[in-house]
Amino acid sequence: MTRHPLAPLGPDEITAAKKVLIDAGMVTELTRFGYVMLREPDKKDVLAWDGESPLPREITMLLTELAPLKLTTVVVDITVGRVVSRRTIDPAVEGFGPCLDEDYAAVDDIVKSDAGWVAAMAKRGITDLTRIKTAPLSAGVFDYDDEIGRRMLRVLSFHQPHPTDSAWAHPIDGVVAHVDLDGRRVLRLIETDIEHVPEESADYLDPAYRGPERTDLKPISITQPEGVSFTLEDGVLAWQNWKVRIGFNGREGLTVHQVSFNDRGVERPILYRGSIAEMVVNYGQPGPMHGWQNYFDTGEYQFGRLANHLELGCDCLGEITYVDAVVVDDLGDPLVLPNAICIHEEDFGVLWKHTDIYSGSKETRRQRRLVVSFFVTVGNYDYGFYWYFYLDGTIELEAKATGVPFPSGHDGADPYSTEVAPGVGAPVHQHLFSARLDLTIDGVRNHVDEFEAARVPMDEKHNPWGNAIGHKATRLRSESEAQREAANHLGRIWRIASDERLNRMGQPTSYVLVPEGLPTLLADPGSPIAKRATFAERHLWVTQYERDELWPSGYTVNQSPGGMGLPTYVAGDRSVDGEDIVLWHTFGLTHFVRLEDWPIMPVDYAGFKLKPHGFFDRNPTIDVPDLNAAHGCCAGGACHCGH
Repeated sequence: MTRHPLAPLGPDEITAAKKVLIDAGMVTELTRFGYVMLREPDKKDVLAWDGESPLPREITMLLTELAPLKLTTVVVDITVGRVVSRRTIDPAVEGFGPCLDEDYAAVDDIVKSDAGWVAAMAKRGITDLTRIKTAPLSAGVFDYDDEIGRRMLRVLSFHQPHPTDSAWAHPIDGVVAHVDLDGRRVLRLIETDIEHVPEESADYLDPAYRGPERTDLKPISITQPEGVSFTLEDGVLAWQNWKVRIGFNGREGLTVHQVSFNDRGVERPILYRGSIAEMVVNYGQPGPMHGWQNYFDTGEYQFGRLANHLELGCDCLGEITYVDAVVVDDLGDPLVLPNAICIHEEDFGVLWKHTDIYSGSKETRRQRRLVVSFFVTVGNYDYGFYWYFYLDGTIELEAKATGVPFPSGHDGADPYSTEVAPGVGAPVHQHLFSARLDLTIDGVRNHVDEFEAARVPMDEKHNPWGNAIGHKATRLRSESEAQREAANHLGRIWRIASDERLNRMGQPTSYVLVPEGLPTLLADPGSPIAKRATFAERHLWVTQYERDELWPSGYTVNQSPGGMGLPTYVAGDRSVDGEDIVLWHTFGLTHFVRLEDWPIMPVDYAGFKLKPHGFFDRNPTIDVPDLNAAHGCCAGGACHCGH
C-alpha cells in the first residue's frame, strides 16, 4: 500500500535517511542531528494526490558538526536515496539548533570542575557537590560579544538534601554560570549578594509534609460497555462526521492534518494542518540572576521528544486508545515513544435542550467530544495539549500547564516575584504559545474579516430607543493589515470564510477564531526577548501559504539574535484576501504565582476555539439521538431508571 504523503516518519525511513548522509560522507562521530522531520509535500500536490502514485518522501535535518563547529540544514529524498539540498547556517546570524542531550551531562561536569563555582557553593554552605542539581538552561542573546558563535548554556543550581526531596524547593540563588559548551569551560561566573539557601522541604510525596491523604473521595468509573464510537485506521481518526489525520514529530509533537466534517454526505475541509509551532516562556524578574530567563520550548528543547509515556487511570480515564510516536535522537537514530498520544471520547454536558410550552415536548441531547492529546515535561514545567472535536463542528485547542513554578531566592522585597515559602520566590512569567492553523474552509481560497460588536447611536428614525446593537466587519487584505490584537471589550473575533462556497443564505461559509484575549508579550518592545519572540506581540498574524514557512521565531531558534520567522515571512506584505492562507494565533498565560501554586501547581488552562459561523445551513446536531431513551431510561417522559 502506498504511504500517505502526510503519514509520520517511520523508523525505517529515518534509518534510510541517515544512511544517505553517511554514504554522502556527511556524518562523522561528531555529527549531531536536530529537527528531523518530514518535509511535507506542497499542499496543492497533496490535495491532488490520486492515492496511488507516491509523492517524494523528503526529510529535513539540521546537522551540527561539533568540531570544527559547523551547522548544515539538509533535505534528503528517501524515495530516490539522495541529498536534494544543503545549506550552511551562520549561527551568529540565524542561531543554533536545539540543545543536545549530552550537553546537560557535560554542563554538570564543567561547572563542578570550576574552582570559582565550587567556591561560590561553599560560600553558601554546600560542599557536597553530589547533592547539587544543575539546571542547564538555554542562553538567549544578551549582547555578550564573547558568546557570538559559541554554543552556550546558562546554569542555575539547586540543593537536594536527600534523594526524594524536591530540589526545586532549595534554589542556590546568587550564582549563575555562563558555560561555553564547545570550550568546555565556565566563560563567566556571576554572583550577587544572595547567599541563603532555603531549607524548608517541599516533598509533596512525603506524608510528613503533605499530611494524611483524604479518605472520603469516592472513585468515578467511566465505562463504554459497547466500545468507542471512533475508528483509527492508517493514521486517520473517524468519529461522528469528523475525519482527522494524526501526525507527530520531535519538534512540535502532536499535529493534526486534513480535518474535515461530513455534512449530510459531503466531506467538507476545515483545517489542513494544525500544530503548536512555538512557545516562549519569558520571565519578568530583572537582574543578572534571572533577567535572561526566556525559553523557546519547541525550538530550543524540541518538546515533541519530551512527550510523556501516558498511563491509564493517571493521565487518561475511560476507554482509551494510545498511539506510539517516533522521534529521532541526537545521533540520527529512530526512538519510539510508547503511549505518547491519547485518544478518547468524553461526555461534555448538555448539547441542546428545550421544553416547549406549546407542543409539550421535552427534549435534551448530550454533548460529546473526541479528545486527542499528549503531555510533555520541560524541566520544571509540564504541559498538556488537547485537541477537542465536538459534535456541533467546534474545534478547540487547550493547553494545560502544571508542574513546579521556577523558583529563585527571595529577599523579602522583590516586587517581581511571589514569596511562596520562606526565602523562596517564584517570578512572574508568561507562557505564550503560537498555534499555526493552516485553514481550508471549504477550499484553499479563504479570506479573514475582523468582526466586532458596535454600539449604535440613538437616531430618531432608525434607532429611536437606542437599543440597537450593531457590528463592524473589516477585511484583512494584506499581511501587514493582518497583524492584530484581541479586544474582548469589543467581542472581537476573526471570521475565516470561503471564497469558493456560499451557505443557503448566500453568504460565504465560515468559521470564527474565538480568542481568550489574554495579554501578549509584556516585555519592552526593544528587549532582547521581544526581538526573538516577535510573534508573541500580536494575537493574530495571517500569512499567505508557503510550504516551508513553519516557525514563528525562525528555523534555528537557539541563540538566534531575532528577526526570524514571522517578521521575515510578512516582509513582502503579500495578499491574504481570497488566497491560500495560514493563521498564527498567540495565546497563553501570564502567571503571577500564587501561594496555592506551591510546591506543585494545579493545572491552569489556556486555549482558543474555532466555531462554525454560517458553515452549516442549520444546527448540525439535530440528528443526535437520545441515548437514554434508546436504552429504556426515562423513555416517554417518565423516569424508570431509579434516579
